Amino acid sequence: MSYYNAEETAKRIKAVKQIMERHSLDAAFVYYDELNIANGWYLTGWCPQFEKGAVLIRKEGEPMILGGPESEPFAKLNSAITNTRNFTVFMVPDEEYPNAEIIGFSDLFRELGGESAVKRVGLVGTDAMPHALYVQLQEGFASVELVDITDDFLALREIKSPWEIENIRKGFSLSFEAFTAMKSVLKPGMYEYEIAAEGEYLCRKSGANGFGFSTIVGSGPRAQAVVPTALNKRMEEGEMVMIGIAPKWNGYCGVMGETLPVSGKYTDEQREYVNHLREAFRLTRNMMKPGAKGKEIDVPAREYYEKHGLLPYLVCPFMHTIGLNEAEAPFFGPNSEDELTPGMTVCIDVSFFGHPTMNGTRIETGYVITEDGFEPLCPEMDEVLCRDV
Repeated sequence: MSYYNAEETAKRIKAVKQIMERHSLDAAFVYYDELNIANGWYLTGWCPQFEKGAVLIRKEGEPMILGGPESEPFAKLNSAITNTRNFTVFMVPDEEYPNAEIIGFSDLFRELGGESAVKRVGLVGTDAMPHALYVQLQEGFASVELVDITDDFLALREIKSPWEIENIRKGFSLSFEAFTAMKSVLKPGMYEYEIAAEGEYLCRKSGANGFGFSTIVGSGPRAQAVVPTALNKRMEEGEMVMIGIAPKWNGYCGVMGETLPVSGKYTDEQREYVNHLREAFRLTRNMMKPGAKGKEIDVPAREYYEKHGLLPYLVCPFMHTIGLNEAEAPFFGPNSEDELTPGMTVCIDVSFFGHPTMNGTRIETGYVITEDGFEPLCPEMDEVLCRDV
């Protein structure tokens, strides 16, 4: 009755403590909220509803969840870490919980041993942390040096364990089933939200615990929006529709992206441009090998786009990693020095937007990097996207 793996959690906490040791830290403070859930989920297999929070890892002693009283019972039932403390700054503003025990950061500082025990604390998630939280933390830990260790923490998430890859594969399997369901009902006159509902229902019914993004269904000119969530627009004969869905399994994302004819048949022009996507996809796929850098991987498809006049409509690079977020660092763009490494899970995500007649298009699926190359995370979708239409 949980989404975490106790053995994985223990390894991750140990890895955080190794970061702390390298930086001579007495504790690590890992911020998260419903939008920025990945760093917290990595340690807990859990995320609060409505409230914000943090995981506190100590050099000695049991880890804590620092959060609010509304999510506290949820954490005690379903989180890998169940030792909790409540703070006003993490709560829904102005909401009262008269029976809850609420403390401040000065209280926590004293509980941890004060100046004699806590001299340096590492922070994770400073790019997302609310200003009020940072100020209160500074005031409560007034004598403490705060050190940003976000990059060190994020590096832990780059290489996936076998358990993580298993979960990501399941997410990709669900994404293909959702694609099949969405494609099977597609026809002129349907609302975009009806197409999204087909995929989301299948994923939820099959055990998905959420989605990496709100399901994309953008038809006609709406496909120019890059990430258009399904609206109450009827799809019309002759239009193309860009679809994408990212089911999560135990918190880990799978994803698919495709651009389909609403009528079931591409026009000659639509087929030409969708096949341009396919060729750019194959060129990028051919570059996947351990040690390849982002700036190298990007070159063949970018040159192909330039040859066919698509470069002005290129918004996104052709590859990114996937895990607890559908798109997360490292990103392998045209200036990236990041290298593909065995154990990474990546997506080839080929698209263009704002074209005067094609509007927007995207195709996407994922792979795990191996010692000698790569393996598709969804062989069925890999086959679909590697062949011309």
